[in-house]
Amino acid sequence: MTRSTRMFAALLACTGLLASAGCLRVNVHGDPHAYREAMSDSDLRLATYNVSLYSDQAGGLVRRLQGGDADAGKVAAVLQRVRPDVVLLNEFDHDADGRAADLFQRRYLEVPQPGGGEALHYRYRYFAPVNTGVPSGLDLDGDGSVGGEGRARGNDAWGYGLHPGQYGMLLLSKHPIDRAAARTFQHLRWSAMPGARRPVDPASGAPWHPDAVWTRLRLSSKSHWDVPVRTPAGMLHVLASHPTPPVFDGPEDRNGARNADEIRLWREYVSTGERPWLCDDAGRCGGLDAGARFVILGDLNNDPVDGDGRHEAILELLEHPRVLRHATPSSAGAAAAALHAPAVAGRRRGNPAHATGDFGPVGPLRLDYVLPSTGFAMLANGVFWPAPGDPAAAIVDGTDHRLVWVDVRVPTTGAD
Repeated sequence: MTRSTRMFAALLACTGLLASAGCLRVNVHGDPHAYREAMSDSDLRLATYNVSLYSDQAGGLVRRLQGGDADAGKVAAVLQRVRPDVVLLNEFDHDADGRAADLFQRRYLEVPQPGGGEALHYRYRYFAPVNTGVPSGLDLDGDGSVGGEGRARGNDAWGYGLHPGQYGMLLLSKHPIDRAAARTFQHLRWSAMPGARRPVDPASGAPWHPDAVWTRLRLSSKSHWDVPVRTPAGMLHVLASHPTPPVFDGPEDRNGARNADEIRLWREYVSTGERPWLCDDAGRCGGLDAGARFVILGDLNNDPVDGDGRHEAILELLEHPRVLRHATPSSAGAAAAALHAPAVAGRRRGNPAHATGDFGPVGPLRLDYVLPSTGFAMLANGVFWPAPGDPAAAIVDGTDHRLVWVDVRVPTTGAD
């Protein structure tokens, strides 16, 4: 019996009963295809994928996709192999007309790709403006000037970017999206969060941002979305975001502080109690209903133990009582990649098999997350990162991140 056959048989033994906790914590290291076939119509495969489909020029992604982009083809091939029901794509440039999304869906996802699978159709999608590249009119990086060219201009945008919409987000779904009920938090001010981690100049002990800047600074570097999806398993709230990397700053650690509080926003959003400060862009305040099922998706740019970042932020989210406890997704490809990063291997504390991307000098890190809520049962999960030598490994380098997927089911005894 092959390894894939053994895993498939193990899941088949669990699918009808959901009686054993062991059956619900299958940690998958290989191709998820067999698990897809074993799922029922009401089960859900949820995924996140930082696809690196962006350009430094406005309209550049549209031109990339029109010209036949090899990396986009590999990204589409991975999606065709995994075939998630709902997937968040990070670093997908936003344009108001959705031209890039149209091109990617029609010319890439809906066309069988080398190394991929059958055409993949998503009837529903959601995208909205993001803060990246949007000029703030303020000196956010403290260099004494506003705007400028290149990185200086990007640093003074509400979220770092060289044009509005760079590094945006795209949500694709096979199930209907309730757009009217979606909530966005693009404009929420960082200072509105009680106990916000206001950056401090370590030399003087004074706040790094002047009051006139701090009181206007937006929390989200891209945006935070709550997108309700009507699935066969009931309403699912997709909580999507892409916090800023906790690097590219100075000793004040302003990006590290912002990353931590962007992650904290979801912890606040799913917690009980009044949140009068937590107001969306339409003016509605408060968090998520206590009985709602959700999944947190995105490149959160924070490894629980390694790399830069304030690790307590992601640990507090992982340990939140409304986040489902489950085995960490892993892959053989991540473990192999760690062997080729000897410069950082001695400093690693986490399990290298849990990494979701290989980031050059810093090596493999776990940055991408699919976190279902309680109220779901875990069937299987994994990171699509085949080991070297596996034919499927040829399609993963379209981006420096890897797709993370989770299969869930609503237990028959659970409340909808």
